[in-house]
Amino acid sequence: MLKSLDLSISIIYILGILAIGLWAGIRHRRKSKANAAGEYFLAGKTLKWPAIGLALFATNISTVHLVSLAQSGFDSGLLNGNFEWMAAFTLILLALFFVPFYIKSGVATLPDFLEKRYDRASRDWLAIVSVISAIIIHIAFSMLAGGIVLKTLFGLNMYVSVIVICIITAIYTIVGGLKAVVVTESIQTIVLLSGAIIITYAAFHRMGGWEPMVDVLKSHHETNKLSMLRPHGDSSGMPWYAVFLGYPVLGIWYWCADQTIVQRVLGAKDENNARIGPLFCGFIKILPVFIFVLPGLFAYTLAQSGHLNISSLGMNDKGEVNSKGIYTLMITQLLPSGLIGVLVAALLSGLMSQVSGALNSISTMISYDMYQRYRPLASDKQLVLAGKISAGIALIFSLALLPLLNRYESIFSGINDIIAHISPPITCVFLLGIFWKGASAMSAKLTLWIGSVLGVVVFAIGKLYPDTIIGHIPFMMMAFYLFCVCVVVQVFFSYRYPVQHTTESSQLYWKSPWEPLHGIAWKGIGNYKVLSALLLLVIGVLYYLFR
Repeated sequence: MLKSLDLSISIIYILGILAIGLWAGIRHRRKSKANAAGEYFLAGKTLKWPAIGLALFATNISTVHLVSLAQSGFDSGLLNGNFEWMAAFTLILLALFFVPFYIKSGVATLPDFLEKRYDRASRDWLAIVSVISAIIIHIAFSMLAGGIVLKTLFGLNMYVSVIVICIITAIYTIVGGLKAVVVTESIQTIVLLSGAIIITYAAFHRMGGWEPMVDVLKSHHETNKLSMLRPHGDSSGMPWYAVFLGYPVLGIWYWCADQTIVQRVLGAKDENNARIGPLFCGFIKILPVFIFVLPGLFAYTLAQSGHLNISSLGMNDKGEVNSKGIYTLMITQLLPSGLIGVLVAALLSGLMSQVSGALNSISTMISYDMYQRYRPLASDKQLVLAGKISAGIALIFSLALLPLLNRYESIFSGINDIIAHISPPITCVFLLGIFWKGASAMSAKLTLWIGSVLGVVVFAIGKLYPDTIIGHIPFMMMAFYLFCVCVVVQVFFSYRYPVQHTTESSQLYWKSPWEPLHGIAWKGIGNYKVLSALLLLVIGVLYYLFR
C-alpha cells in the first residue's frame, strides 16, 4: 500500500488536469463561437505540429502500454518493441499519402472521407466499426490496465476506482471538446514520459548497467530477448517476416484510418502542420522501446539475479509467473515515496489521455456520421449535444466490457489480437482507394462487409476451437492472410462493378506514387520530405543494431 504523500500527489494531479482541461476547452470556445461544432470537435482547425505530434503520441500511449509493454519485456524481451518502431513507417505513410486528401477534402471524420471517395454505405459501415473498436480498444482496455494499477498500488476496488477516474476525464472531455483533449494530452505526454524515464533509470541503476543485464541473459541462455527480429519457428509466433507482413495491416488501420488517432490531424491549421505532426510523433515513438519495454527486461534480469522480489505476482494457469503486475511491482520496490506518486500520476496520464481522445472521436463520429444523417438540418448546438450524450453512453459500455477483457493473460496481446481481425478490410479499402483509380464504390462496400464478417468468424473459430489450424495461426499472420483475401475481393468486385467517379472522388486518389512529394513544403529541416527520409534512416539503423 502506498503512503499518503503518494496518494496526495496522485489526487492533486488528477484535479489539476480536470481544471486545466475545463479551462482550456471553455476559454477556446468563448473566444470562438460558443456552440460551433467545428470548434468543439476539431478545435476550429487551429492545431500546430507540436501539439498534433504530442497528442497523437498521448492518444496512442496509454496505461495499457506502460503496463503491458513492461509485461512483454519481462516475458519475451524487446520483441513487442516492433509495434513502436514499425509505427514510424505507417506515420510516414500518413504524412505523405493520406494527409493531403484528408485536408483537401475538408472532412471532419474518416467515414466522411470514405463517402467522398466511395459512397454512403462505406461511410456508415466504417462509422459503426470505428465506434465499436474505439470503445473496446481505446477505452475498455485502457480502463482495465488502469484498474489493475490502482488495485495493486492502492488496494482500491478496480471497478470503482476506474469509474471515478473516467468520470473526471469525461467531464473535461465532454465540456471542453478537442481543444481540452489536446491541451491536456500534451501535458500528460510530458508527465508520462518523465515517469517512464524515472522507472527506467531506477531499474538500470539497480541492475548496475547494460552489461550486467546481458550477463544474466547469457547465463540463462536467453540473449534472444535482446533481438527485435526473430527467426522462423520462434516460440513467440512473431518471426521477422510476420512483423513485416502483418504489422502494416494493423498499423495502417490504426495510424492512417482510425478516427481516434487521425482526428488530431484533421484539426490541423494547414497541410504542412498536418504532415509534420505525425512525423514528429514518429520520432517520439522511438522512445517506448527503451522506456516502456526495456524496464520489463530489466525486471526479468533483476528477478533472476535476486534483486527484485516477484513472489507476490503468483502464477498463471500455465505455471508461469503472472507478469501482469510487474510494472507496479517495479514502482513499489525500486522507487522512494514521493517519486512513486509521480509514477502513479504518469500511469493515470496514460489512462486519462487515451479515454479522453477516444470519447472525443466517438462523439464526433456519432454526431457527423450518424445523427446528422437522420437530422440533416440539425444545428451546431444539437450536434454538440448529441456528441456529449454519445460519449457518456460509450463510457458505460466500456465499463461493462471490463470483466470479459480481463480474461486475456496479456493485455497487449489481447488488443492486437482484436485489431488483427478488425483492420484488414479497412486497411484494404483505404489503400486501394487512394492508390488505385479503379477501386469502385460497390467493391469497397462489399469488401468492408465480407471482410468484417470473415474477421469475426475467424476470431470466433480461433477462440472456440483453439486446436484447429485457424487457432494456431499467430495474429500477425492472420492479419496478413485476411488482408490478402480482402484485396482479392475488392479487385474482383471492382472489375465486376466498374468505378464511376464523381467530380469529388476523381480528386481523391494519387495519379502517380510520386505526386505526394510535389506538395508545398517548408524549407530546411522542417521539410516533410527531409524529415521522412531522416526518420526512415534512424529506424533502419536501430533495426540493424537490434536485429
